[in-house]
Amino acid sequence: MTTSSLLRLSRDDVTRRVAVALAAAGVCAVVALSVVAFSRAKLEAPQPTALVYDRNGAFITQVSFAREESRRADFGYWPLQGAPDRIARATLALEDRHFADHPGVDPQAVLRALWKNARGRTKRSGASTIAMQIARMQHPAPRTLLNKTLEGATAIALTLRYGRAALLAHYLRLTPYGNGSHGIAHAARYYFDKPVADLSWAEIALLSAVPQSPTRMNLLRPEGLNRAIRRGQRALDELARQGVIGPVELAEARRRLSRIQTPAALRRPDDPHVALLYERLVRDGKLAPSNACDPRIHATIDLRLQARAKQLARKLIGPWRGAGAEQAAILIVQRGSRDVLARVGSIDYDRNAGAYDFTNVQRSPGSTLKPFLYALALERGVIRPTDIMADLPEGASGVNNADGAFLGPLLPRQALANSRNVPATNLLKQVGLETAFRFLHDIGVHNVEAPAENFGLSMAIGSLPTKLDNLVRAYSALAEDGRLGDLVYAREQTKRDEVRVLSVDSARLVASFLSDPLARLPSFPRYGATEYPYVVALKTGTSQGYRDAWIVAFSQKVVIGVWVGRGDSGTMRNVSGGTAPARIAHAILNEIQGVKAGDIQDGRFPAPPGRVPVEICATSGRLSTGDCGQTLVEWVRPNEMPAVAAASSPTMPSLRSWAREEGWRVAAPSREADDVRLVVSTPENNSRIWSNPEQPANLNRLVLKARVEPRVEQIVWYVDGEPFAITDPDKPVYWPMRQGSHRFQARLPLQAAKSRPVRVTIE
Repeated sequence: MTTSSLLRLSRDDVTRRVAVALAAAGVCAVVALSVVAFSRAKLEAPQPTALVYDRNGAFITQVSFAREESRRADFGYWPLQGAPDRIARATLALEDRHFADHPGVDPQAVLRALWKNARGRTKRSGASTIAMQIARMQHPAPRTLLNKTLEGATAIALTLRYGRAALLAHYLRLTPYGNGSHGIAHAARYYFDKPVADLSWAEIALLSAVPQSPTRMNLLRPEGLNRAIRRGQRALDELARQGVIGPVELAEARRRLSRIQTPAALRRPDDPHVALLYERLVRDGKLAPSNACDPRIHATIDLRLQARAKQLARKLIGPWRGAGAEQAAILIVQRGSRDVLARVGSIDYDRNAGAYDFTNVQRSPGSTLKPFLYALALERGVIRPTDIMADLPEGASGVNNADGAFLGPLLPRQALANSRNVPATNLLKQVGLETAFRFLHDIGVHNVEAPAENFGLSMAIGSLPTKLDNLVRAYSALAEDGRLGDLVYAREQTKRDEVRVLSVDSARLVASFLSDPLARLPSFPRYGATEYPYVVALKTGTSQGYRDAWIVAFSQKVVIGVWVGRGDSGTMRNVSGGTAPARIAHAILNEIQGVKAGDIQDGRFPAPPGRVPVEICATSGRLSTGDCGQTLVEWVRPNEMPAVAAASSPTMPSLRSWAREEGWRVAAPSREADDVRLVVSTPENNSRIWSNPEQPANLNRLVLKARVEPRVEQIVWYVDGEPFAITDPDKPVYWPMRQGSHRFQARLPLQAAKSRPVRVTIE
């Protein structure tokens, strides 16, 4: 063999080897491409976003589920149960005419694009099919030759795996329609506020034009709308060429398309707190659309009432701005349904810490918790409506009333309606700290996981923090005959079953206490902001230092709560619950009730079942005979009817001293020691009391009270077996507290009559 022959053989061998190597590399590339393509060949879409509308159909917000760090203005992605035929035909007419014939990549379109691009056309030609666009939208990447090849391979794999119908429906779920809207179903709602099935040919043609360039064909801009209209006309022409639209339909569709006006942009309400509230509720899964293909949320909020409530609050807080009042929050709930009609988080979002939603901020509730203590006491039989409560100086406990005065003997109706602190703290002692603390937790007033002793008796007057929404929800239980239920923010909300937390009897009694304007005297004057020309139950509250001012009220239509205060928790000057909050609530309720100046509406709350109204002497709790001075109408069970008043004097021994000073007739002392009954009424037996080392010595004392029947001139107090003080039995005695266990007893001087000993531990 010659040298030349050997060289030719060597070159042929090299050529074959190169060819084999290239073929192998090509096969490997195809295999690798196929592996990557089939790994990507899945139909993926973000979670459908929700559109939220108020109870009258006004737009509130739309909710994206993108992660916070990457959240963009991308909305929609609503699934389709199938691509509507008219939508499908219009889309394919512009985006992929040979969709039914190719395997995911259109060879003719590829060749045409290569030819035009190779000739250097200024306007480059694309060849992306529906399947290729899906691949790109699911895995965005730079438009390089390699990435385009991968898109094509993925498109073929998608077509093989899912079929054309599923791909078209998925494309119509993903494709952008501008202004953050993705998917034809969302775009139909976003731009035309109608379901996709109701779109006209003109609207379909317009929307089908947008995906090619959503920015250039922005429907919310006149120039973008005009571009989309021109391209939509091309879609109609193609549909007519295909015989999808007849001549009459075509003419009508072209006419309507040319007259389409710029759609109104969906705008959030002026109150950002409402939009933020619903976004949080949706993202937390508390509101979930019932239909994934139409994920709208129908909120209970009435934006018109919301705006009006905010407007009134801004106006009516004005006179108190000079006293330090800066912010207000309002919550309005419909009776019966518990629908939240308005939730004003602040009245100045951009200043005075208005970005905080004060309906959801923990604050001191002042006296607004007192109705629940009375309801609990009535429920447990601790008090009855005809019992007399003492509003007298307590000394050792350091409790005083807001006005610095004391009203003496009061019916529970008066004690609550006048918001007296001393009767409330005494009632808390009787009910028990732990019992009351647990009850307030059960009705949702608080979620504090701490011992009740941390709050002590001050729990009755505002030391236990709560939120306006929790407070209004708890008051709705009083308004709904003792049934507690969730506040409702949307039709799509999953609600827990109502639970009974109070009997109908207790709830209606407390409602009658709170709705009695006569019972509020003298603390709340007649015909002020706390009186209405229709039946309203209300309770005000003011925290220490005037940091928070509250009112919660309910009429036959709604429950309303109003808070006024400062974002920095600073003090105000004499801004109480009966001032600014009461004025705001009064104005809003009047508008809801539809009353004008001078109007009076009939109606009253339902009476407690099984009780009858009777006239009671306000200072004795006895049936009135016409000569006992002030009287009130009280609801009494027939088998608990009190005795007829024999005199105008109070009957509780602890009130006799006060009664004498006020000019009441007091029974003469008894002279028969054997008939005298002595009972230590304060402190309670086996109680544990915490002394406060930081408290002044004149307040760090224990009050000693005795009940003596019939009355005597004097008694002797014994502490740990030793005489401590001789006193009038109607007057309290104050013993300086010392740590340790102690025994207290009341005796008659120089006689054998004595009370049972009471043991107390001071810590």
